[in-house]
Amino acid sequence: MDVLADPIQRAFLGVERSVSGQRWVSRLDQAGQNRALAISQVHGYSELIARVLAGRGVGLDDAAAFLEPTLRALMPDPDTLTDGRKAAERLADAIRRREKVVIFGDYDVDGAASSALMARFLRHFDITAEIYIPDRIFEGYGPNPQAIDQLIDRGSELIVTVDCGSTSHEALAVAAERRTDVVVIDHHQVGSVLPPCHALVNPNREDDLSGQGHLCAAGVVYLVLVNTLRVLRLRGDPRAASFDLLSLLDLVALATVCDVVPLKGLNRAYVVKGLLAARHMGNAGLAALLRKAAIGGPVTPYHLGFLLGPRINAGGRIGDAALGSRLLTLDVAAAAEAIASQLDELNRDRQAMEAAMLAEAEAEVLAEYGTGEGASVIVTARQNWHPGIVGLIAARIKEKFRRPAFAIAFDPNGRGTGSGRSINGFDMGRLVRAAVDNGLLVKGGGHAMAAGLTVERGKLGQLRQFFEERAETAIRDLVAVQTLKVDGALAAAGATLDLVDLLDQAGPYGSGHPQPLFAFPQHRLRDSRQVGANHVKVTLEGQDGSRMEGIAFRAAETPLGDFLLGNRGATVHVAGSVSADLWQGTRKVQLRVTDAAKAN
Repeated sequence: MDVLADPIQRAFLGVERSVSGQRWVSRLDQAGQNRALAISQVHGYSELIARVLAGRGVGLDDAAAFLEPTLRALMPDPDTLTDGRKAAERLADAIRRREKVVIFGDYDVDGAASSALMARFLRHFDITAEIYIPDRIFEGYGPNPQAIDQLIDRGSELIVTVDCGSTSHEALAVAAERRTDVVVIDHHQVGSVLPPCHALVNPNREDDLSGQGHLCAAGVVYLVLVNTLRVLRLRGDPRAASFDLLSLLDLVALATVCDVVPLKGLNRAYVVKGLLAARHMGNAGLAALLRKAAIGGPVTPYHLGFLLGPRINAGGRIGDAALGSRLLTLDVAAAAEAIASQLDELNRDRQAMEAAMLAEAEAEVLAEYGTGEGASVIVTARQNWHPGIVGLIAARIKEKFRRPAFAIAFDPNGRGTGSGRSINGFDMGRLVRAAVDNGLLVKGGGHAMAAGLTVERGKLGQLRQFFEERAETAIRDLVAVQTLKVDGALAAAGATLDLVDLLDQAGPYGSGHPQPLFAFPQHRLRDSRQVGANHVKVTLEGQDGSRMEGIAFRAAETPLGDFLLGNRGATVHVAGSVSADLWQGTRKVQLRVTDAAKAN
């Protein structure tokens, strides 16, 4: 069934306002439909695949390469990264001189994967590098002067910061004063004034023209390692020829998915090729974590982002921040199994803490902002919150109220550690940097979709007002018309495994390359019930009697959940994405429900 409507003339299926308050529209306008038709006719692709590609901005000439992304075609010359060759030569020097190298990383998945990438590379060249991950609570994000001093006192000759360091002026000044080289490899936004260091490789620095600003830190590290390997080969190091850099792409894919960077260009090749590497289970740490998460079937982006990522992050959030990077560097299965078990247990503890904090945060939002519709930026704060979980709370608040959101945990001394998550189209990193420039924050930074900050309690009110005033116009325009873009209409009978496999050809999906979304018109809601803590499971029946199972995650006590639970037996329109679910050896289609509407 295929019912594409002209979004200018009318809403898709006539849904002007769904139960979630959204207007359904076709992802394709007339020009997009023409482009889809051309892709289908010229390349011989199915109409559905052509429509999915056209709806994501893929042009006629790019379609073939898009469906089969390769590193060879998408990888830039690493020398185009500003300071890229300088960093590579310094790493090659450290290998030749057998220097003591310290890798200073961040405590999230990107930081752990980046640290492991660098450590595994150096280990091949007989350099056993120390990985230093700061404590989230006591040290905060990035290099600090005390840690740099201690590392140099212990004999560090080269410090390589990964996923951090671009704004660490004070800490890197300490290293400069003590004549210790620092190579910074990062991707976070950075101002015009750079910290003192030997090399700063960051595609988001103002004088970088590589066009790779969409990469996560691990993606940048990989380019630096490609360059370093090239330098070592030119210098005649025989060990360079035997190193398989492609085998490390599983770590790059993990970081790329978990850091929610846009899946475009080189990032798509990283994930496609990295998933192949992950499925070979060559990394003992990843393999142990996959077993702990009870993942059945081939590794997918979903597994990386929603099953492995949270477990690796759990160490940095509420436990030992170095557990994740340590796990990803291991080659011994028994040791990896032990750390994977620790992370799995920490993740369960994190889930319990998150549930309690989220309840408090939602209560505060309702008291402070009402429904949230009048707010531009939502800021929640408590003294008893765990600072390692505030990012998760901010994400949940953002999802529920559809506004940029911050969650801040204050310590007994009145200093708050906060994290923010943004909505599409609003640059949160720029907002936080503006607050720093105006003296409202002790420190802060980030990128368009996420940011971190440190604030004194006495300035919380001013900060809320500043965020509100700065964001008001932009947020009003962004949320004035909330739309749900639909790729097409399907019936239950058409949601087959063959369809899912076809859609996978145009994947992987994620940030900047959204999962195809379909409307299921005029389906009977045969059954609906709450499962787990807050999910709603449904059974839909098409007009021909065909049925399919679906689930609306975290929908309980939301307008969507209330609608699904309250309309058993009714005929409704449902929107969602289809995927293959493997349960007890059986592969079947499952619909992930994202919205619904009454069927007129």
